[in-house]
Amino acid sequence: MSQPWMLETPAPLADARLAYGELTHQFGDLRLPRGEGPHPVVVMVHGGFWRAKYDLDHVSHLCADLTQRGYATWSLEYRRVGHPGGGWTGTFEDVARGTDFLRTLVPRYPLDLGRVVFLGHSAGGHLALWLAGRGRFQPGQPFHAERPFVPRGAVSLAGVVDLERAHALRLSEGIVETLLGGTPEQVPERYRLASPSLLAPLGVRQVLVHGTEDTIVPLSISTGYHARATALGDSVRLVSLPGAGHFEVIDPRDSQWPQVVEAIASLLGDRSM
Repeated sequence: MSQPWMLETPAPLADARLAYGELTHQFGDLRLPRGEGPHPVVVMVHGGFWRAKYDLDHVSHLCADLTQRGYATWSLEYRRVGHPGGGWTGTFEDVARGTDFLRTLVPRYPLDLGRVVFLGHSAGGHLALWLAGRGRFQPGQPFHAERPFVPRGAVSLAGVVDLERAHALRLSEGIVETLLGGTPEQVPERYRLASPSLLAPLGVRQVLVHGTEDTIVPLSISTGYHARATALGDSVRLVSLPGAGHFEVIDPRDSQWPQVVEAIASLLGDRSM
C-alpha cells in the first residue's frame, strides 16, 4: 500500500514558525490569508497515533488550502510518544499551551479570536475535541486552567475520540495504552481525563467527519461518540463520507474535501467561504 501523497510531498512553507514554549517540539506554524483581517482562525492538530514518527508537515497542505480560502491557520507541533515527556502528560500539556498561545499572537498578527475552530485528524481529532472540552476540568484536577481557550466549535476528522473503545480495538498495536501508561482498568482516571467520550458533554459545537471505509480508525468510533455526546446534550453533527478511507479527509485535492471546508464554515457561520 503506497503512502498518501501528503506524507511524501514537501510541505509548503508557513508564514512564520513560532515557539510557544522552550522545548524542541513546542512550536506552531502560522499561515495568514491576504487582506488586513482580523481573520478567522483554524487551530490544526495533526495525527499519527501520537507517535514521534509523524510530525505536522503532512497537514501543511490542507492548512495552505484553508489559508487560501480566508482562514488563518495555526498548526501545532507537540511532544509525542517517543519524545522525552511525550504521551501522558506532555502531549496534552503542549497542545493546551499551544492553543492558549493564540492570545499572545494577537498583538502581532490580525487574528479574530472570537471566531476560532479547532480541527484535528486521527489522533489529532482526539486532541482537538479534548482541547474543546478543557473547560470541564475542575480546580485541583490535572489540566485545569483559569482561562482555557474556548473555540466556536471543533471538527474531528477520522478522530480517535473514544480512547476506551480505541484501546479495546487495539488500534495501532495498542498505542492508547502506551499513550496513557496503562489500560482503562489500571489507570481509569487518566482515561476519564483524556478521552473526549468520557469528558462529554463538552459544551462546544462539534462536527465529526469520517470515511465509511476507514480501516485505520473505524467509523464506529465516531458513531459511538456521536450517540453518547448527543444523548448528553452536546450539539454534534456526524458527516459520513461514503467510500472514503483514513486520509481522504485531509486531502485538499480529494473530491470529499469541500465537506471538510463546509464543516469548518458551518461552525463559524461562513457559508460563503
